[in-house]
Amino acid sequence: MKKQIVIINGTGGSGKDTFVEFCSKYGKVMNFSSVDKVKEIAQAIGWDGKKTEKARKFLSDLKRLTTEFNDMSFNSIKDAVAKFKNSDCEILFIHIREPEEIERAANAFNAKTLLVKRIGLTNISSNYSDANVEKYEYDFIIENTTLEDLDKHASSFIKKII
Repeated sequence: MKKQIVIINGTGGSGKDTFVEFCSKYGKVMNFSSVDKVKEIAQAIGWDGKKTEKARKFLSDLKRLTTEFNDMSFNSIKDAVAKFKNSDCEILFIHIREPEEIERAANAFNAKTLLVKRIGLTNISSNYSDANVEKYEYDFIIENTTLEDLDKHASSFIKKII
């Protein structure tokens, strides 16, 4: 069985999770976010789970701090990749925002990169992570116009990479 790791990105509300959900109709998918452990820490110290501009900046800053301190996000990605390799899943989607982190993970895990864009959606620029979403040269770009089209993109994407 061929396995493929895909680093997925897109501004908030672009349809990344919906795209992954549609992909799971056409292949065995595992989904992981590089910010999951950061969110756990944030909740432990009072974040309510809402993604306001202030909260997005907080999460971005916290991710940067934990990366500088002990490379927490990348280590959690390595754990997710190991789990994926021992699973029956065909595709691992890893959500990463920062261009340098995308590049690092793409090289380390021989991953493809994918940007999901939603036409008419304003990019978030209030924090480092969100502001730099489009500052990377992705292998694939999916334009999210309608749910029906996004589902078709998911089907063809799975066929292309598996």
